[in-house]
Amino acid sequence: MRTRLRSLLVIVSTVLLLALLGFAAPAQAATYAERLAVATSWTQPSTGSQGNWNGARLNPGPWAGYNFDWSTDYCSSSPDQPLGFDFRLSCHRHDFGYRNFKRLSAFPPNKARIDDAFYFDMKQVCYRYGIGPREACLSTAWTYYQAVKRFGALIVDDAQLDRIAARHAA
Repeated sequence: MRTRLRSLLVIVSTVLLLALLGFAAPAQAATYAERLAVATSWTQPSTGSQGNWNGARLNPGPWAGYNFDWSTDYCSSSPDQPLGFDFRLSCHRHDFGYRNFKRLSAFPPNKARIDDAFYFDMKQVCYRYGIGPREACLSTAWTYYQAVKRFGALIVDDAQLDRIAARHAA
C-alpha cells in the first residue's frame, strides 16, 4: 500500500512539475494514475490549477492520450450569467471535474474539492467587480456553491436569483 501511495505521489509531483514548467503531456495513452493525477491537479481551488486547466482546455491536443471529457453544458439548468455575472468558465471546469472523476470511478472522494474549486473560480469572477456588484456576485456564487455542495448539480431558479438581487440592490 505504501509503495502504491508513493508511486502515485511521484506521478502527481512529476505531472505538476511538468505543468508548472509548461511542458505538454504525452500524446500516447495515459495510465489511470496519470489521468487521475492530472485531473486532480486541474481541479484544485487555486489560480495555478485554474490556469493550467484553462490552458489545456484551449489546447487539448497534447492531452489527447488522457481521453478527458471536455464537454460542458455550463451551469446546467441554472443561468450561466446570473445577474450578468459570467460563470460559464467556472461551470465548465466544474463539469470537467465531475465528468472526468466519474469516468475514473473516483467521484465521491473528489466531489468536495471539485465543488470548492468551483466556488474559488466564481469568486475570481466576482473580485473583478467594484464593491457593490462584488457583494451581489459573491452572494450569487455562494448560492450556486451551496446548490452543488448539497445536490451535486446546479439547480437555482429565477425566484432565488430575484431574492439575491433584491437583497443587494443599490
